[in-house]
Amino acid sequence: MKSVRKAVFPVAGLGSRFLPATKANPKEMLPVVDKPLIQYAVEEAVAAGCTDLIFITGRTKRSIADHFDKAYELEHELEMKQKHDLLALCNTVPKHVNCIYIRQAEPLGLGHAVLCAEPVVGDEPFAVLLADDLIDGEPPILKQMTDIFDRFGRSILGVQQVPRSQTGSYGIVSTDADVGGLYGVTGIVEKPKPDVAPSTLAVVGRYVLTPRIFHHLKSITPGAGGELQLTDAIAALLNEEAVLAYPFKGTRYDCGSKLGYLQATVALARKHPEVGAAFTAWMDAQEVSREADAA
Repeated sequence: MKSVRKAVFPVAGLGSRFLPATKANPKEMLPVVDKPLIQYAVEEAVAAGCTDLIFITGRTKRSIADHFDKAYELEHELEMKQKHDLLALCNTVPKHVNCIYIRQAEPLGLGHAVLCAEPVVGDEPFAVLLADDLIDGEPPILKQMTDIFDRFGRSILGVQQVPRSQTGSYGIVSTDADVGGLYGVTGIVEKPKPDVAPSTLAVVGRYVLTPRIFHHLKSITPGAGGELQLTDAIAALLNEEAVLAYPFKGTRYDCGSKLGYLQATVALARKHPEVGAAFTAWMDAQEVSREADAA
């Protein structure tokens, strides 16, 4: 099996939970400090060695392509003014990385979005990254997963424990025993109710998949909401291939929700090399002020 060099980013969603901010601006372009959500996912994929980035887009997502393209006027202006530090920030992807855009004509689910990438992925293993899940880890989460793939050549699901009350928001896996920080997946179900969930181990926005998944995406029938569920295709893949679950090392922020987005903004602002120290001092001062007011 080849190494993972292709990464798929399903970015065709409407982002309705962030209206009105997403009325004209893609959710994936919302900034966390000074970078849009999608750039964090792209940088993670590039750090894992991916050289072909495949964006599954919708008709309102042209600004994503613009962000990863050259901005000739801006770059020329910065060059003329010798603002080389700012000019470097305009290089949002390295020169050896290809950005490929495929239009998903209808919102038919995550499984359908992944299937749209088949003409580019072909018979190679590939990664799927959901930009909503901003995961801060070292090494980057996808690099952790591709290193495991290079060892075992199996599909890998990034997972974490969630409260049982929240299983209805995730794909939940059942597994065999933990072996060296990895689980063998024995089953997977989409958004089970808490009383019937097989575990509390949830799949959260990072996948490394073998190309055999495309066969099953073409074979499954639409599930909830008339959508093709990637979870159903993975369940079918289990009948042919071993699939691993990997509890990644890092902190996940659910930026598909307002609370998770705000948490990510605060956490990454504290770590930012330019503003981190000043922002942390301001936050600490606010806490002291609140404690004084409470006293």
